[in-house]
Amino acid sequence: MVKLVVGFVIFAAISLFVIMKAGDKVDMSGEKHGTETVSPGASGTH
Repeated sequence: MVKLVVGFVIFAAISLFVIMKAGDKVDMSGEKHGTETVSPGASGTH
């Protein structure tokens, strides 16, 4: 049980470190579907 708690604390610390270093450049919105993925000249050119 102690190993589980220690592992979680280490994982949380690493995650926070990465998020703080990346700042606002991290896109955590997931997969994109719809108009935001289509480039302006790509619609209707199958």
